[in-house]
Amino acid sequence: MQHHFSRMLGIRRAWVVALCLAYCPVPVFAEQIKAQLATAPDVPPPITRSKPATVVVEMEAKEYVGTLAEGVQYKFWSFNGTVPGPMIRVRVGDTVEIHLTNAKDSTESHNIDFHAVNGPGGGAAMLNTEPGETTGLRFKAINPGLYVYHCATASPSIPAHIANGMYGMVLVEPEGGLPPVDKEFYLLQSDFYTKKAKAGGNVLEFDHEKGAAEHPTYVVYNGMAGSLVKNPLKAMVGDRVRIFFGNAGPNLVASWHIIGEIFDKVWTEGSLTTPPLENVQTTLVPAAGSAIAEFTVEVPGTYITVDHSIFRIEKGALGLLKVKGKKNPDVYKGLQ
Repeated sequence: MQHHFSRMLGIRRAWVVALCLAYCPVPVFAEQIKAQLATAPDVPPPITRSKPATVVVEMEAKEYVGTLAEGVQYKFWSFNGTVPGPMIRVRVGDTVEIHLTNAKDSTESHNIDFHAVNGPGGGAAMLNTEPGETTGLRFKAINPGLYVYHCATASPSIPAHIANGMYGMVLVEPEGGLPPVDKEFYLLQSDFYTKKAKAGGNVLEFDHEKGAAEHPTYVVYNGMAGSLVKNPLKAMVGDRVRIFFGNAGPNLVASWHIIGEIFDKVWTEGSLTTPPLENVQTTLVPAAGSAIAEFTVEVPGTYITVDHSIFRIEKGALGLLKVKGKKNPDVYKGLQ
């Protein structure tokens, strides 16, 4: 009897296994890939994957002396040795795995607050990293949009880490991706509050009193006054251009405008689920906010991107877009 019962139980188990193999969903493991990062004004390539993946992002906090304006050196704090930090591009549904290393010669602890993260501190609590150490964070990219990230370490203060250059952007593409365009650029505006460093010379460092008073010494694109004058953006007549624009602050609201061009579409606040505004001359971008703009260039020449809080041009908020191609007198022509 016992033998018969065991035999029947074995047959039943075999049937359960067979049914599960036939009808139960088989777990699908996401592909693991290394993120392709890009330094401003470059943008990582569009995502062509049709399924989510686990995207591994390697970040390093670095403190260094670099150029803030012509003939002026500044004691920057950065991600991956550039200001702004690299642009990260993922898609909705991706699992993003961050590995943050703090360089051994750093003087401060650093972390990252990702505005694309749903969780306490935007991940900063998981990424508090002492000099010479490495920490990690895994999060799900749930909401499509263009998001700022920045350091949020309390020592000596959160504003000091942002004001010294520790910020960048994450693009979370919607399912199906973004429509193709001819050119994509990454621009990030920020304000610097400076005083002479104790070491003297032309080296500057962060001035907390100027920051608290919200009186910036410099307002710049991509970490340096004149960065987009010395190395202008380039396009051809007829190109469809998309600009991912961010404002790291830490204080100022940006009035972003391109002289001689109208934004055909603007996704305000970096939202990709809200219908874009159309035919926009100037768009407001709050501190720690973003906007995505698209336009087609119809006429060759030099176009100037500015913060139209216009005196900020004198503090460095000016860049160039140079467009080559055939003239278009139907659109733009001088009269004699």
